[in-house]
Amino acid sequence: MIILVTTIHVIVCLLLIVVVLLQQGKSADLAAAFGGQGSQTAFGPRSAANMLTKSTAWLAGILIVTSITLTVLLQKQATHPHSVLSGASTSHSTPKSK
Repeated sequence: MIILVTTIHVIVCLLLIVVVLLQQGKSADLAAAFGGQGSQTAFGPRSAANMLTKSTAWLAGILIVTSITLTVLLQKQATHPHSVLSGASTSHSTPKSK
């Protein structure tokens, strides 16, 4: 189960990176006003933004759900709960007297 959720998590991460990089910045509208290529997109100026915005929201939601699921599954898989500092050795140093 952990391998399946991890695989989905990695795929969603990569898709989210691609979708975010495909989105236009806020300054693209200003470039279009001065003759830039901002309005000549494959999906049209409005539908691409809506599709990419919705897919970003869905992928972000899936990413959060898989992150929480992995945390719960890995915590249940641990044989005994332990602290990060449970394996650290404690060595007390004595100050030198002058």
